[in-house]
Amino acid sequence: MRALLSVYDKTGLEPFARGLVDLGWELVASGNTARALAAAGIAHMSVEEVTGSPEMLGGRVKTLHPRIHGGILANLSEESHRQDLAAQKIEPIGLVAGNLYPFSSEPSIEMIDIGGPAMLRAAAKNHAHVAVIVDPSEYGPVLDELRREGEVSAATRRRLARAAFAHTAAYDAAIVSWLDEEAGGEDPLPPTVHLALARREQLRYGENPHQRGARYEVLAGGGPGAVRGGGGFWASVRQHGGRELSYLNLFDADAAWRLAHELLALGSEAAAVIVKHANACGAAFARPGEGLAEAYGRAFDSDPVSAFGGIVALPGRVDRALAEQIVANPLADVLIATGYDEDALALFAAKRKNMRPLEAPAPGPLSLSFRQIDGGFLVQEPDPVAGRQSSWRVVTKAEPTEEQWRDVALAWLVCGRTQSNAIVLAKDGQVVGVGCGQQNRVDAAGLAARKAAGRAEGGAGASDAFFPFRDGLDAVADAGVGVVVQPGGSLRDDEVVAAADERNIAMVLTGERHFRH
Repeated sequence: MRALLSVYDKTGLEPFARGLVDLGWELVASGNTARALAAAGIAHMSVEEVTGSPEMLGGRVKTLHPRIHGGILANLSEESHRQDLAAQKIEPIGLVAGNLYPFSSEPSIEMIDIGGPAMLRAAAKNHAHVAVIVDPSEYGPVLDELRREGEVSAATRRRLARAAFAHTAAYDAAIVSWLDEEAGGEDPLPPTVHLALARREQLRYGENPHQRGARYEVLAGGGPGAVRGGGGFWASVRQHGGRELSYLNLFDADAAWRLAHELLALGSEAAAVIVKHANACGAAFARPGEGLAEAYGRAFDSDPVSAFGGIVALPGRVDRALAEQIVANPLADVLIATGYDEDALALFAAKRKNMRPLEAPAPGPLSLSFRQIDGGFLVQEPDPVAGRQSSWRVVTKAEPTEEQWRDVALAWLVCGRTQSNAIVLAKDGQVVGVGCGQQNRVDAAGLAARKAAGRAEGGAGASDAFFPFRDGLDAVADAGVGVVVQPGGSLRDDEVVAAADERNIAMVLTGERHFRH
């Protein structure tokens, strides 16, 4: 039987080829694969010897030939196919090993493989007679099966064919995404979106214990600006103990980790975030001269009741002293940090066996977001929530102080990452009240004020959308804030601004709404 080897990734190629030769297979190889076999002293034929045609066009044409594709595609159960092979003196090919140029990591025109995908798809189509291998990790199992059974089983051929089609689909998705990017962002929502995902982690359960869940990693695609492979920061996360992660553990930890780094980007030396059910219940900067431990303490003090069972995000290194502070507080389900001292991990292992300490790099930029509806998906660009901008306008007689501006930026960022309707109160670099997920803004403001319990006096209040009436503004002002930041745009903006002047508080209009559902 004849095997065709044409691989870019030559991991495991030599022992696999030797194993096939030992089993009596005749090898055919193309280009650099043939050169690698020759260097290893492994007997083989070149593709040129089989086709009678040289490689041409700088290697663009190698395996695209009837003597190759006829051998791969022949249905050996059909007598007419056997007669065609005999008439053309074509030998059938029973095994194809191939993988494609690394387009995801090195995108360019010359990394667009043509013959490779055609060869793999042909072999996968004819998997009733051909075994196709795209992953070098399959070399060993296939050799074992050949040695044991004398052939590759139908079930294995079918599984390998699926992997081959998935391989070429991901490859094409990467090319489409690159072409969209090459267009210079002319259309941030392209006419088609192609995503290739690979299951990387089985989760303890989904959103609820009766639902199964898994973490999938983007292999390719996703629209302009998408990460073509790599899996984001989750691909590099290390878990240092505790039970397996659930769907919500990952969802909330991702939100907490991203928000914590967004807070750092506002210019603080240290910041901390605590998330519960996808919303921040605690967020704070460290005071000047202080560090991560103080930021964590202030974030916890934002709402100690809600912090129980939450996700703690600490963009920095956790030492023993900070670990003792964490252990002294109610249990957190997940702790995600940049790194840990060994004695900190030892303390968690002894005192917080059920907590999952995660070590993670910084998150990357977001691409398009997807939300499923019946028969399709809603797709949108990510929502950038920025800090103080030159386009923001103070529309009241009172002006925010420099200290208040810092609180305005904090409240605005956290509010933009909180489920709507949302009101967030902050004072002295600490979130002191969060009202979220309410059907009206007055209730959200009242909830935030109750949680603040007087701590927002002179601070900042943020609203993720405009106040349609002055009652929402009055509810925020009743918490004692000295400045309110909101998008503006209501038909009654003048009334709301007049109410702010009446209450002697400053008001900043951003011109940008940040609903989150």
